[in-house]
Amino acid sequence: MKIVKNLYKEINLEDKCYKFCYRLIESCFKGTTVYGIEVERKDFKDSDLINIERDSVDKISPNKDKVESLVEKLHKYEVSPIHLIDVIGEDVDNCVADFAF
Repeated sequence: MKIVKNLYKEINLEDKCYKFCYRLIESCFKGTTVYGIEVERKDFKDSDLINIERDSVDKISPNKDKVESLVEKLHKYEVSPIHLIDVIGEDVDNCVADFAF
């Protein structure tokens, strides 16, 4: 897996800080370059790391622009890794046809 693009967002609420990373990732599947998404959230309280949440979908599409658009949407709406599949599940299902092997 290779990280192609990494978008960051930080949210501060009272005594907690949430740092999000939205990553466009690249891998190989049956000899074809394919793209996926990884979302990570680190929770801090008074500068101490107290929790990490992470989820990913490794193989979404060989169409980089399509997956990059999903990463930007997740970043824009500050989607937590806990809700990654809920938010992009239908989009991922629609990308199945991109794999014409």
